[in-house]
Amino acid sequence: MQISIIPGASPLARRLLSIGLFAATAACVALLPNVSAAQTPAPSTQQVPGYYHMQLGNFQVTALYDGAVSLPTALLHGISESDIQAMLAGLFVPTSKEGVQTAVNGYLVNTGKDLILVDAGAAACFGPTLGAMNGSLRSAGYEPAQVNKVFLTHLHGDHACGITNDGKMAFPNATVYVSQDEAAHWLDKETAAKAPKEAQPFFKFAQEAVAPYQAAGKLKQFAAGDTLAEGVASLALPGHTPGHEGYMFTSEGQQLLVWGDVIHSHAVQFPNPQVSIDFDSNQEQAIATRKKILAQATQEKLWIAGAHLPFPGIGHVGQQGDGYRWIAAEYSPLRARN
Repeated sequence: MQISIIPGASPLARRLLSIGLFAATAACVALLPNVSAAQTPAPSTQQVPGYYHMQLGNFQVTALYDGAVSLPTALLHGISESDIQAMLAGLFVPTSKEGVQTAVNGYLVNTGKDLILVDAGAAACFGPTLGAMNGSLRSAGYEPAQVNKVFLTHLHGDHACGITNDGKMAFPNATVYVSQDEAAHWLDKETAAKAPKEAQPFFKFAQEAVAPYQAAGKLKQFAAGDTLAEGVASLALPGHTPGHEGYMFTSEGQQLLVWGDVIHSHAVQFPNPQVSIDFDSNQEQAIATRKKILAQATQEKLWIAGAHLPFPGIGHVGQQGDGYRWIAAEYSPLRARN
């Protein structure tokens, strides 16, 4: 702080005046409330609302966060545990004794004609750390009643349970779309009855989730490759489940593939697409699908949205040695609308 001293004053006078000003300032500061950083209340345990908007041509895409679960690394196959740990550490991936933090994401696409939700989260099917999808949707400025189409990549509970709420349609004005091959597996009573005991809950989740839509005539099955709305086509990505589907959104020459569960561990499976996970119903087929779609995404420079990629789970795939790498989207403002 620069202090202006009276011109012509002696050095002693200047010294005494400076000391006096300093003492006066200190006295004023002493009268202020005694507030320290340690006394400032900490923020709540909640993060910001779980949504992120992105413009894709004329479509607006909104990533919706359902929550996160911890998955043990022992679920991954085809790679050593030491290599897994080195890859996780190299990317500073959060881990705990329960496993690796893994996001569950859904995607809302406003095409101007349709409001389409791809995957609806877990609701109450997988514990308290999931089930935030509808809250994220509302925080993003939408209401469930505005959604007119729900596209399910597959019928695992962390994607399908969220379409219902206490046995009722969570999206009362929506038609739910699921591939024929997926429905033939999870919704078939005989297949469910023959399934191993540990798999029975997954059939139950799927059947209970679609039941109110089925009863209302609002469950629609489609063949892989079908066009489901203007600018939206399905894409077969089998292996994780028998009828696992992706959805390609196209607007003004830009393309976004919402690919469901092609990747569960971004740190491990991008550089090593041959690594499978226990949840894959046909691991060889899942590996072949992953290799094919990673190559396509790289060559065609597709935007990708993944259900288990770190939120918001939107970005690109790049080549890296014999494998690939995940290039997350940069936080960006939305363009102004006319």
